[in-house]
Amino acid sequence: MPITLISPAQHAMTVRGSRFLADAAPVRDAAAAMHWLIGQRHDDATHNCWAWRCGVEYRSSDDGEPGGSAGRPILHAIDAQGFDEVVVRVARWFGGAKLGVGGLVRAYGGCAAQCLRAAPRREIVAMVVARIEADPATLARLRGRLDAFAARIAREVDGDGALHVSLPRQQWPVLRDWLAELTRGRARCDSDIGHATT
Repeated sequence: MPITLISPAQHAMTVRGSRFLADAAPVRDAAAAMHWLIGQRHDDATHNCWAWRCGVEYRSSDDGEPGGSAGRPILHAIDAQGFDEVVVRVARWFGGAKLGVGGLVRAYGGCAAQCLRAAPRREIVAMVVARIEADPATLARLRGRLDAFAARIAREVDGDGALHVSLPRQQWPVLRDWLAELTRGRARCDSDIGHATT
């Protein structure tokens, strides 16, 4: 399963006089990643290089460093550790000695990797929101068994005997089969309401 950060993380290091500072944070989507980057820019730094990944979407920036020497190594650090829904910005304050492209790749990628390696993390669990329509007695029994399916009530629909529950996608077939057996197939279940991650 992919992982993301529980909370923001930071790591600093110095390479031949240049100071590098990596900041990483969990983000939900591309817009959140770009918003975070705007708010976290170090205006006094020589370069603010970054990368983010949210599912199949990703972007990176070398911010004036030689092409491929900063943004891509940061993105590689994210991908190599299996992170998703994460943004990393590595700021550099030039210290007077040139590092060369290889040195920059190692410095930017290494700073990002160390930041992520030490950060608190959690698995990203794919969730599904399901609508369950059944008689009141069945819904009452379901409410009493939500913990068994790692589910929670997302929303109750008054008047039509329906309940929306949020649960891990892998638990959905188990809950559906339990309901079918309990009601001899009379309960109506629809899991196409929405998907999310947690």
